[in-house]
Amino acid sequence: MNATLTPRPHTAANPPRTTDVVTRLQNSAIFNDYQEAFETATGLPLVLRAAGSFNTPLAGSKHLASFCALMNKNSKTCAACLQLQAEVEAQAVTECKTVQCFSGLNESVVPVRIGEHVVGYLQTGQVLLRPPTEKNFRATMVQLEKWSNTIDVAQLHAAFFETRVLTKARYTAVLRLLGSFAQHLSLVANELMITSVASEPPAVNKARAFIAEHLGEPLSLEQVARASSMSAFYFCKIFKGATGLTFTDYIARARIEKAKQLLLHAHTRISEAAFEAGFQSLSQFNRVFRRVAGESPTAYREHLHGKESRAQRTGSSLPFAA
Repeated sequence: MNATLTPRPHTAANPPRTTDVVTRLQNSAIFNDYQEAFETATGLPLVLRAAGSFNTPLAGSKHLASFCALMNKNSKTCAACLQLQAEVEAQAVTECKTVQCFSGLNESVVPVRIGEHVVGYLQTGQVLLRPPTEKNFRATMVQLEKWSNTIDVAQLHAAFFETRVLTKARYTAVLRLLGSFAQHLSLVANELMITSVASEPPAVNKARAFIAEHLGEPLSLEQVARASSMSAFYFCKIFKGATGLTFTDYIARARIEKAKQLLLHAHTRISEAAFEAGFQSLSQFNRVFRRVAGESPTAYREHLHGKESRAQRTGSSLPFAA
């Protein structure tokens, strides 16, 4: 029986194979469309940030809470926010996590994974789960006075009482939506990594086209470099610079995407998909699929078609209610 792999967070000792995956996701139409719809529907900010980034929480969103914007003008409150962000990131390895700052505002992150690695986080929040009170505000001011803050009290008071308020049930529902979207981003991330962009050199586009045409065949570095009219050494340098992937990793990921497409058909056997995508053995295919997709081919198929489909392929009967 296959052991379940626990996704590991992105660290310097355990980096993903590419450095620009989060940038590609941030610039993708699917994320930007979802971000606009989410912020319009909920009034909450939403950003996608890389794991380990040091940007202030929710930096770049047009829906920042005015209270948080005022707080971030002071270095000590900004440092407190960054520390809180680091804490919630450390906790959100496999699922959404929510933390509360000293002012009572809640912030949440949902991990986005590629295979076994957490590469980024969907982040939202700056929301209260109960209506603000004068008592809450006074407690916030006590902490700010300890930090010798010089923020205008009247301005901060007005901003605090304008903070978005959601019931716990509604906020939980919002986070469930983000969880589903994070899973979808994880599914399309590998596809984005092997998709060309307009700024790539023509030789790299030629290499991509050659690889796609011959993906089911044995492919060597020298063969693809020759098809791109480059030496193997120069091809490696140009290809890695343009795609963020080594030649070997790119081939593996492209083959996994082809196998995924083949497995969309419920009656395609895993072995058929593996060999048609260019893998030389099932053990190699299973190992690479798990590394790239974060789960076994069998688990991926069951997510697509359910256990009923597997029973139909193997000829076994399913229990049913009379």
